[in-house]
Amino acid sequence: MSAIWLAVAGGIVFILGYKYYSKFIAEKIYRLDPNYTTPAHKYKDGVDFVPTNKFVLWGHHFTSVAGAAPIVGPAIAVYWGWLPAILWVLLGTVFAAGVHDFGTLVLSVRNKGQSVGTLANKLIGQRAKILFLFIILLLVLMVNAVFAWVIANLFISFPASVLSVFIQIPLAIWIGYRVYKKSGGMLLPSLVALAIMYGTAIIASYFPVLQIDLVRYFGGEGAAGIFGLDATSTAFFLWIIVLMVYVYIASTLPVWKLLQPRDYINSHQLVVGLGLLYLGLLFTNPDITAPVTNSNADTSWFPLLFITIACGAISGFHGLVSSGTSSKQLDKETDARFVGYLGAIGEGALALIAIIAVITFFPSTAEFTATYSGFTAANGAGLGVFIQGASGLAAGLGIPASVAATIISVIVVSFAATTLDSSVRLMRYIISELGMEYKIKPLTKTHVATTTAVVSSAALTLIPQGPNGFGSGGYLLWPLFGTSNQLLAGISLLLISIWLKRQGRAYWPTIIPMAFLMFMTLYAMGIQVLTQWAPWAAQSDWLLFTFGSIILVFALWILVVAVSSIINSNQNKIEKSA
Repeated sequence: MSAIWLAVAGGIVFILGYKYYSKFIAEKIYRLDPNYTTPAHKYKDGVDFVPTNKFVLWGHHFTSVAGAAPIVGPAIAVYWGWLPAILWVLLGTVFAAGVHDFGTLVLSVRNKGQSVGTLANKLIGQRAKILFLFIILLLVLMVNAVFAWVIANLFISFPASVLSVFIQIPLAIWIGYRVYKKSGGMLLPSLVALAIMYGTAIIASYFPVLQIDLVRYFGGEGAAGIFGLDATSTAFFLWIIVLMVYVYIASTLPVWKLLQPRDYINSHQLVVGLGLLYLGLLFTNPDITAPVTNSNADTSWFPLLFITIACGAISGFHGLVSSGTSSKQLDKETDARFVGYLGAIGEGALALIAIIAVITFFPSTAEFTATYSGFTAANGAGLGVFIQGASGLAAGLGIPASVAATIISVIVVSFAATTLDSSVRLMRYIISELGMEYKIKPLTKTHVATTTAVVSSAALTLIPQGPNGFGSGGYLLWPLFGTSNQLLAGISLLLISIWLKRQGRAYWPTIIPMAFLMFMTLYAMGIQVLTQWAPWAAQSDWLLFTFGSIILVFALWILVVAVSSIINSNQNKIEKSA
């Protein structure tokens, strides 16, 4: 079967979802008001609250949420067969992710640009707010560790991509200065910056002198590095330090100086990347060699499929971006549909092509099965198979394989870096808020909060020892990332549902995906915490057990508090009417 038909079917579903379902949600459920004064105008400060053109904001929002996760998750989930993965991506994007991302953006805009964590206080009480903030804090801490781990490993595996990624930073700063200080346009400079980046990547692919290969600098694999580490571990350590210094600076600068212009460049990267892959698919017309379903799987798809593919179907982290940064930059409330729902559609399109790249890469079903021999093997192979498969699709346009691999890695790293610095910025907000809550004044200071975020993220990435040796933190935390991410999405949908109910509006479009997501995620997390990671399990894992137990208890507690709040609210209405 030709994979083109999957792309066509997916495209039709996404187009119909945006054209009709998002319009219904915008007009009948969220009831957007073009005359509403958004927080970006009301609290304009030139740092976080900055009215932004919807195309530029879409670029920031989209690339902040489209990190490595919508690639890694789907690339792993095809282990159960391509049909379950495709169905969850398409239906999850249209009926869950779009509603969630759009809804958290509107909810925040209608409440002074506050984050979903803060809004929990208003909707279900102070205790729920604190619990929710701690869940969010743990999630963004894991996001930081996982994405820093991914970027560092990609820099080691694809050193030709490094220079191109770093060149983007001064280019973005120049664009930000030009646009906000000189009132220039952003489109043309961004396209020029993109051309410079890809030109650098192509040249570096052919000239090793331009490849920043730290492993080679220390003598190659197996050679001695520093601090008693080998060359590869030393390179990983140094890249993590460089990344943490970068995100410290990036997360404290005003959004217009680096975040917005770089994300706008990355939005073009995403369009170019998706264009390359989908055009490559059209020209190569590959057959699907992966099985439709895997009847010999050693791990059941139910309920793990729905947490393995988080980003790309629905992701709680998107709600943090919507309510944490995007809501503070929304120019008009009616732009929320374009930014929020279309951003989710874009991520769904990325997840779809990630699946197609993997299921068409192998020459035969037997070779796919050999690589995806078990769920653990799928976890280890997913990202690498995607990059090779995506390079194969791009090669169909006449791009040399080495150049295609470098460009794909540049795109993946750029997305992951965008998510990383947005996540650190969000973590800084949360730490400051908890500092205010518990009257710990130093934590309310920008640089103290940022330092706390960066140091804890680096420690979680570097310290744990695991199957990948030194710095296995991101690898070890990946199984918990999807679960906690989906729990956060479920709780955010619950908050939106409560808000809609209090507004006297229909809330079935949010309560139905919320119930589905909470059931699947709590079921999956319960199984993992109690039977896989617990001290009494055959392969116990204290790191995952500790984090997982805390998040599970907090999530259940929030649900109890929320249900109690709804019941009490209804009871008060009954008493008043009586």
